[in-house]
Amino acid sequence: MKTKLSKLEKSWILYDVGNSAFTLLISTIIPIYFNTLAENSALSSVDYLAYFGYATSIATLCVAVLGPVLGTLSDTKNFKRNIFMVLVILGAAGCALMGWISHWLTFLIIFVIARVAYSTSLVLYDSMLVDVATNDDFDRVSSNGYAYGYIGSCIPFIICLVLILGGPSLGIPTSIAMISGFAVVAIWWVACTIPLLKHYKQKHYIEKSETFNALTHTFRRLYQTLKSVKQQKHIFLFFIAYFFYIDGVYTIIDMATAYGTALGLDATGLLLALLVTQIVAFPSSIIFGRLCNRHDIGKLIRICIYAYCGIAIYALFLTQQWQFWLLAVAVGMFQGGIQAMSRSYFTKIIPAEKSGEYFGLLDICGKGASFIGTALISLSTQLFNSVNIGLSTLVIVFLLGLFFFNKAYKLNKN
Repeated sequence: MKTKLSKLEKSWILYDVGNSAFTLLISTIIPIYFNTLAENSALSSVDYLAYFGYATSIATLCVAVLGPVLGTLSDTKNFKRNIFMVLVILGAAGCALMGWISHWLTFLIIFVIARVAYSTSLVLYDSMLVDVATNDDFDRVSSNGYAYGYIGSCIPFIICLVLILGGPSLGIPTSIAMISGFAVVAIWWVACTIPLLKHYKQKHYIEKSETFNALTHTFRRLYQTLKSVKQQKHIFLFFIAYFFYIDGVYTIIDMATAYGTALGLDATGLLLALLVTQIVAFPSSIIFGRLCNRHDIGKLIRICIYAYCGIAIYALFLTQQWQFWLLAVAVGMFQGGIQAMSRSYFTKIIPAEKSGEYFGLLDICGKGASFIGTALISLSTQLFNSVNIGLSTLVIVFLLGLFFFNKAYKLNKN
């Protein structure tokens, strides 16, 4: 295994730095800003959390449809880069526009559009890993992507905090501060994408025939892939496992600030706590990447799932600000590791020339979306009228994920 990253690998990692800024925005400032819009419209804290969860779930359903289709289409020669570029532009434009919106429903609509473009771009981005690194370097490059994504995203986030929290004392109206904050993230996202667009070349692809019809060909290939996945039980069971456990991971990322806000915790404290999550996740992701060279990756993924079970149970008793800080640190310790190891593990067990198709299908299982988790929290919160019970129900999805992952990994080893 080589010790230095290539220019292409660095460019690929840099996109993680760019899109992670929007990820952090989703999990911190957006829920708080939406809470302000909701309060202005006299929505209760329970309805606020539920509506935000439903919006996230709707975005997930859209990605579940678009992800596999665009992923499959992108496997065609010379298609991946162009589709990826369009999705980044659409997502960044939606991000910038959200700062101008003052009505809660309109804001959620723009949020769903930006979220869908962002999540779908990650399908293609993840599938690029087979063109960027060799099999021996998947673990290292993938973990570095998440690690530097976490720490790099802190830069635009801190700028946003200065604008939003310090704006009034600097004579900057809150509305202008919000517009500027969203614009900073959008510009950062695009700027970090440019090197990848410049250096990336699609090495693994499906040739385009003379009678090629994009839509028909895409659905035909997707149908054939679905049939073949059912015959490859280790991949099929991993899909199911990933559907559950990563769904829970992304639900916690998406709903953490909304959860703390609904509990009535201080907004500034919540933002700073989640900044700590990013900082802790940086070394943790790199450590997990190095551990993969010495220890069985299946055992490491299982350790992360066990940890998330504990985090979900801990949420049942969370009522104070300091408890939320402990939650933020615990999430940071395992968040990047489970994401990076899942991505590299999946890359190793799929056909390289069909990476877009397979990652498109994997995206249905929860990449940046978390349909089951957000819906579960929203429904249980309203049913029991308790925010704590709502988040703690995620232990169910983690246990199911652990059960199916054990089966999938045993089959793959055999």
